Amino acid sequence: MRFPRGGAPAALPLSDSEKLLFGGALRYDKSFTRNETPLTRLSFWHMARQFPAMTGMVGRAAWREDPRALLTLLAAELGQGLMRAFVLVATNRALVALFSSEPTAERLRQAAPALLGGMAVTAVAALLSAVSVAAAGRLEPKVERACTARFYRAAVRVELAAMEDETVHRALDAGRFGTDSVRRMLGSSVMVLNALVGMVAAAAVLAVLHPVLVLTLLLIAAPKGWGAVVSVRRQYVSRHVWLEHRRAIDVITHALVQQDTAPEIRAHSAGRLLVGAYDDMAATVGAEQQRLARAKALTQTATSSVSGLAALGAYAVLWLLLARGGMPLAVAGTAVIAVRTAGAGLNSVVMQFNRMYEESMYLRDLEEACRVAERHAIPAGGVPLPDGMTEVRLEKVSFTYPGAPAPALREVSLTIPQGKVVALVGENGSGKTTLSKLVAGLYVPTSGTLRWNGVDVLEADRDAVFDRVAVLGQDFPHWPMTARANIHIGRSDVPLDQGRVRRAAAEADAEGIIESLPHRWDSLVLKGFERGTQLSGGQWQRLGSARARYRRAPLLIVDEPTSALDPKAEIDAFRALRSLTGDGTTVLLITHRLAATASADLIYVLDGGSLVEQGSHEELMALEDGAYRFAYEIQAAQYGLSPSSDGHVPRPARPAGAMPPAPSGADGT
Repeated sequence: MRFPRGGAPAALPLSDSEKLLFGGALRYDKSFTRNETPLTRLSFWHMARQFPAMTGMVGRAAWREDPRALLTLLAAELGQGLMRAFVLVATNRALVALFSSEPTAERLRQAAPALLGGMAVTAVAALLSAVSVAAAGRLEPKVERACTARFYRAAVRVELAAMEDETVHRALDAGRFGTDSVRRMLGSSVMVLNALVGMVAAAAVLAVLHPVLVLTLLLIAAPKGWGAVVSVRRQYVSRHVWLEHRRAIDVITHALVQQDTAPEIRAHSAGRLLVGAYDDMAATVGAEQQRLARAKALTQTATSSVSGLAALGAYAVLWLLLARGGMPLAVAGTAVIAVRTAGAGLNSVVMQFNRMYEESMYLRDLEEACRVAERHAIPAGGVPLPDGMTEVRLEKVSFTYPGAPAPALREVSLTIPQGKVVALVGENGSGKTTLSKLVAGLYVPTSGTLRWNGVDVLEADRDAVFDRVAVLGQDFPHWPMTARANIHIGRSDVPLDQGRVRRAAAEADAEGIIESLPHRWDSLVLKGFERGTQLSGGQWQRLGSARARYRRAPLLIVDEPTSALDPKAEIDAFRALRSLTGDGTTVLLITHRLAATASADLIYVLDGGSLVEQGSHEELMALEDGAYRFAYEIQAAQYGLSPSSDGHVPRPARPAGAMPPAPSGADGT
């Protein structure tokens, strides 16, 4: 299987099932895939030239974390290389003594010091190996932890608007895969260093024994090195050629046992199609593996033949030197041992170079991701905000998403006063959610001014803004934690207060739900684990509401807070939101349920990113051709009602078995 310069497989064998289900090979649209086949395009010597830069990357990280452990590790590896040289020298002396013309007892006596010296050196080498292992065990987790923590600390501070930028998002996505490469890079660097030192030591001993022996080392080692490179390439290509088939099989088999797909798999007989697809894809994978195995066998045969011929040539040189008296037999024996030692070291170097180069690409992705995150980080510090929550004021605020052709908000001016319920109303795509994220400090205006208590958000301490905001989004996180932790994470910067957790749950009408769980507060709201349980959409919404209340922030932003609740729970939820304003909390409400906006103190109507109407419910209903009134009357007509003179729509009496009309969709901006 040959790869073009771009790195994509040239003609992947595809099963009929892959063509039917996926339209072709199933490949990730992820940044890390650009590193999937780098080794198929690069020579061993190119990678060798990159070795100083590769080791420098991980060396700098190791030096930052534990220079003492790094120096110990390097000293131990260098010491092991010197011990190998000493062992070869001791071996040569022992062989010279054993092959001398003295009587056997005398030869053994003369060889004893060299043998004892070799044993001592071997013991020291074993001790240095243990020191190296201990130093690496101390250093590797530190380096991995430090680099990974650096990445995630930077990632969580990236501006939300920058996360919408495809370039930034791809850089961060690629960086995640580099966090696992740090430890592997350090380990491979140590192994390469160890092998190189051993090779140099063996070559130095050969040069002392006879200069021509260095040439014999190259004659034997070069073909072996080339063969090792070819074998590793073949293994690497094989792994990535059938990776896409394996990925497609995993997608299919994963769907076969999932709860959300179970109804259609049974009712629609989709299971037969998917099981048949598995069988078809698996057969294709098997055929591809057989083809690559045959190719690998041919490669190994060719490289072994070349290596064998090179070995014959090297031994022929040794025979000539012995036959002409240019080398004693004992020296020749030492030379054979040195050559074999160097050959094994070269194989190790080739294997680790391949691995290091691949890992270094992911490590470079990690470094680039950290730089991108730092360039787009939320500024630290700034003008402090006055205590309490007075008001948020927008003056001709516009906002455009990165790469978007048109602004999502256009010159919006409005005020959110303290202790009021303020509703944002509009069709999908009108800019309601975008506006709420600007108010929360998650976005900053592209133009115009947004002030918190009179302080421009561009100059304000953004962390202080976040501290004053609680957000209950339409798609709020379902954290894979306990019920208690799902609430406490709303204000995790303070110690856990179980009393406060209970009060928040009670206010959100979630305490009964939690008490009914198998392990109550310690129940994992995550199916498939011990103490795990599954919550319904409405139960999750109440848990999310409890999380927002636990935060006790002056401004509560809620986006479609009742979409998963039944009508009675919905009425209770809106009543509870209104009650929050009694202690000065401001509620910014985004909802399609216009019956809930009737009790809002102030309503802002958005259309196409612009503010088109504002006022109380009564004031907006008085506008004869108003957008709010039109939308409100449409929703009232769904219930078969007409608004009264003050715009109020009473709760209808539903006949038995009748269902309320389905809620409108959620805002998409």
